[in-house]
Amino acid sequence: MSHLTRFSFGATSAIITCLAFIIGLAKSPNPKFAIIGSLLVIAIADNISDSLGIHIYQESDLKKSDVVRKSTLFNFITRFFVILVFILFILFLPLTIASVLSIIWGLSLLIVLTYYIACEQKVNPYKAILEHIAIAVVVIIISDYLSQWILTFISTMA
Repeated sequence: MSHLTRFSFGATSAIITCLAFIIGLAKSPNPKFAIIGSLLVIAIADNISDSLGIHIYQESDLKKSDVVRKSTLFNFITRFFVILVFILFILFLPLTIASVLSIIWGLSLLIVLTYYIACEQKVNPYKAILEHIAIAVVVIIISDYLSQWILTFISTMA
């Protein structure tokens, strides 16, 4: 098992989810509060849910109990600290700068993680990076359009 396995799911999940929420909620009426509140829920509740999902999956895959515990713990810690960085950006920086910095941080982290995994698997890292960045960008764009649509829909109902 790769040493990156301990971090790859948690980091990727945190990056994509946080970027979607940051971009999606940036235009809401009280964006900093909405974003920080959402990221805190992700850091705790969704993180526990995903960690438990990994735990149960690995148990059902008959992995050794120490492997299961380590994977669960590393997933939780990785996601928590990646999300914490996003929260700090939103908390201490103007929202526009925090959003741009979050995208740079998230995509950079995804690039580095993808590069190392691709090198370990002896596949073309640039193709893997392009694929993963494309997916992240699609999620960001969909989140932005979806939030605009929801805000427009809600404002027409008021």
